[in-house]
Amino acid sequence: MFAAMEGGLTYRKTRIAPTPSGFLHLGNVLSFVRTIGMARDRGASVLLRIDDMDRDRVETEYLQDIFFTLNFLELPWEEGPRDVREFEGEWSQVHRLGMYREALEELRERGEVFACNCSRAQVLRSSPGGVYPGTCRDKGISLDAENVSWRLRTGDEEVKIRMVEGGRIVPEGFVSRGSVMGGYVSARLPDEMKDFVVRKRDGFPAYQLSSVVDDLFFGVDLVVRGEDLWASTVAQHYLAGKLGTTLGGISFYHHALLKAGDGRKLSKSAGDTSIQYLRKQGLAKKEVFAMLARMMGVEGQPRGWEELWSAIRNDNN
Repeated sequence: MFAAMEGGLTYRKTRIAPTPSGFLHLGNVLSFVRTIGMARDRGASVLLRIDDMDRDRVETEYLQDIFFTLNFLELPWEEGPRDVREFEGEWSQVHRLGMYREALEELRERGEVFACNCSRAQVLRSSPGGVYPGTCRDKGISLDAENVSWRLRTGDEEVKIRMVEGGRIVPEGFVSRGSVMGGYVSARLPDEMKDFVVRKRDGFPAYQLSSVVDDLFFGVDLVVRGEDLWASTVAQHYLAGKLGTTLGGISFYHHALLKAGDGRKLSKSAGDTSIQYLRKQGLAKKEVFAMLARMMGVEGQPRGWEELWSAIRNDNN
């Protein structure tokens, strides 16, 4: 275990959890630096957990890119796979399908899910904002029917989310009818998470469910993620309650996102500058970290993740 920063709470384990759906970019790296830095400050180990349940988007080259990026930038982790072969043989979420299916069966037995045969396009046509309008909620479609997703039957209950002490409290706009009390955020599901999907039409568990099961299975007690995932944090707490468990032992820290020149968040799907591309252009590790520092308005020329973390650890972003 690592030495913790004096005066702060310590944790056991955090995770970096990339998805192999595109090449990692500077925004991903900044999130990794924050996660690893907070782990070192607070005595936690780092787990590499690659989320590969979106089987249609997983590509070997994207898996290879995860290890390439982490090793090229010398970003450390203590638990998890060291290469693609080890990941596929031991660490892929495919190996935990039994646990995910047990959780889904638990929701079924509790009457917490309903079947939905709406496609994403149909939802968008009926609700331009993408908020599910409850089309199949009371249709009584069999959960065993073909080509249906399972949606959690959600209500208006509040969840309490434990926040990292001294850390960033998510912006007010991300707290749906929520309040901050004593290190906890009390919030209700945002509209976009009403009746959210827990099993996809292909039969595989959806991200919210696999993430809850994995964090509990691996004993994670510190989650560092971007502020764009606030809705997911609320949904995962809500889902844990429906499974008869809790994420109350996990502290959450939501950081601001690295933005492109036009003000939008960086995205793999938008083809934003990848670390692979920068490496092919001849940039060394220290030049990548210096670029990150400039984008954040940080003075100096950090040569590695430790120096970048030292420069940003107190910015509360």
